[in-house]
Amino acid sequence: MTVTVSDSRVMTMEELAAFLKSSKPLCFCRATRQETYAWIEKTLRQYKYTSCSRAERGLLRQYLGKMTGYSKAQLTRLIAQYRRTGHVTVPVYQRHRFPAKYTREDQALLAEVDNAHDRLSGPATRAILRREYTVFGRKEFERLSTISVAHLYRLRQGFVYRQRSLTVHKTKPVTVRIAERRKPDPQGRPGFLRVDTVHQGDREGEKGVYHINTIDEVTQWEILGCVERISEHYLVPVLKEIIAQYPFRIRGFHADNGSEYINHVVAELLEKLRIEFTKSRARQTNDQALVEGKNGSIVRKQMGYGWIAQSEAEKIQAFYSETLNVYLNYHRPCGFARQIVNRKGKIRKRYDSYRTPFEKFKTLPRRAEYLRQGVTMKELERIANAHSDTEYALIVKQAKSRLFRSFAPPATVT
Repeated sequence: MTVTVSDSRVMTMEELAAFLKSSKPLCFCRATRQETYAWIEKTLRQYKYTSCSRAERGLLRQYLGKMTGYSKAQLTRLIAQYRRTGHVTVPVYQRHRFPAKYTREDQALLAEVDNAHDRLSGPATRAILRREYTVFGRKEFERLSTISVAHLYRLRQGFVYRQRSLTVHKTKPVTVRIAERRKPDPQGRPGFLRVDTVHQGDREGEKGVYHINTIDEVTQWEILGCVERISEHYLVPVLKEIIAQYPFRIRGFHADNGSEYINHVVAELLEKLRIEFTKSRARQTNDQALVEGKNGSIVRKQMGYGWIAQSEAEKIQAFYSETLNVYLNYHRPCGFARQIVNRKGKIRKRYDSYRTPFEKFKTLPRRAEYLRQGVTMKELERIANAHSDTEYALIVKQAKSRLFRSFAPPATVT
């Protein structure tokens, strides 16, 4: 039930006290904020609040609180405003706004970079934005070159960005005494590879291609290869080509215990090249963590999970050696961990350095001594500076699009 109360007649203090006593079970709903403030001002003026005694002021406060539902603190503030200015008004509040540093164009540019690089992590994307401006001199990246990782993730939530963004078989145990079962010890030198195989799936009992992923432990220099099958006949020529694509001498080759690598043919090849051959240790699941992480972030991200016929392995190998491997090593930043030991002796890794593998290689002391014969730093610099990171990422996307369009359509069963 709604009851309308008129307060056109000014009550005496005795009547006001009687009203408060009789209306204890009742509660009143106030109107809009502006109307309530106007009524409080009119009431204080009608009862000449500033001239009232202390007891009368307390009675008026109870009356105002009963009729408006405001707290004692809020009424104290409004009465203080009335005593100071003679009015009770709603303050005009102007919310402080920080000036916008990054524009809609910056959001669109960030979306373009993320689309080209398949949306890398925040620190890796930040490194690309910095390199686009500082290394390759692209003026449109001036503001984004200094962006923080946190603000980068905020831009990714923006409307303009979201409009433009696209964003296993078990290993059989072997008893062959090939390779030494231990963890490699690079001692800060490049050339110690971790290798693993990624299978592109089966389709109606037919095997897909196999990707060979190799990565240097120190610089994270990564070379990919592709074979039809993982027998020695197909694997050894691709391994030779992979090793030849590294700009530095290969000193170590570390694999898991799969028979595709732990065999006499691969062992003889590595022995000829004077490459140390090691394999993963039992119950040490982190021995291959580096290359297995790259399987997901590189191979699966680029090639997906769908079945690809074995007959397409030669095309994929050409795409890797001519295009993708250049992008991975000269234009895609990687995170390099710094180990921190706490008071309890526990080792924690902090990723606060993001560089391309080539940038990491340039930081090594005596780097010229590690290069293969016929390879110079000048030649590597020329490859790195031929395109900006985003320009080359778009080249990779175009080449990959042509590659997938060239695949023969799967045969239909009638």
